[in-house]
Amino acid sequence: MERTPVSFYTVRFNDCDPLGHLNNGRYIDYCLNAREDHLRAHYGIDLREWASKGIGFVVSHHEIRYLRPVLYNDRVAIQSSLIGWGDSWLAVEMLMYDEERRQLKAILWTRFTRIDPRTGRRLAHPDDFMEWINGALVEGISLDRGVNGRVEALREMGV
Repeated sequence: MERTPVSFYTVRFNDCDPLGHLNNGRYIDYCLNAREDHLRAHYGIDLREWASKGIGFVVSHHEIRYLRPVLYNDRVAIQSSLIGWGDSWLAVEMLMYDEERRQLKAILWTRFTRIDPRTGRRLAHPDDFMEWINGALVEGISLDRGVNGRVEALREMGV
């Protein structure tokens, strides 16, 4: 199972501010779209199908660091990975790089909470889902150190 899938996107004009920089809010959109693509392509998970079966996740927290500018027509690589979990939540890291993956542009940590889409109430992960979590989880990333600690660790690794 691929634990750190990557996909590539070209930054569109309408996603940028008047100076040609990717709009701050659009970083999140690009990262969430990449994660959805990764779920479908690498894990066979279709979020619409899940919702029809009463399985849903909502964003309960974002934390983002903008490290280097992303400009109109840049091609970016976005890597996503499951980095933590609890009884009803998942923590996902999304890293946005330049196309060659030499320069980290942004890091986004998102916490998704599992809910019943019909009631909006939080649900615990069922046992069969735990198998997927164990297969997809990237270990060794400290949630306690937070995004800033993760940025420091990535920089020490030369990213």
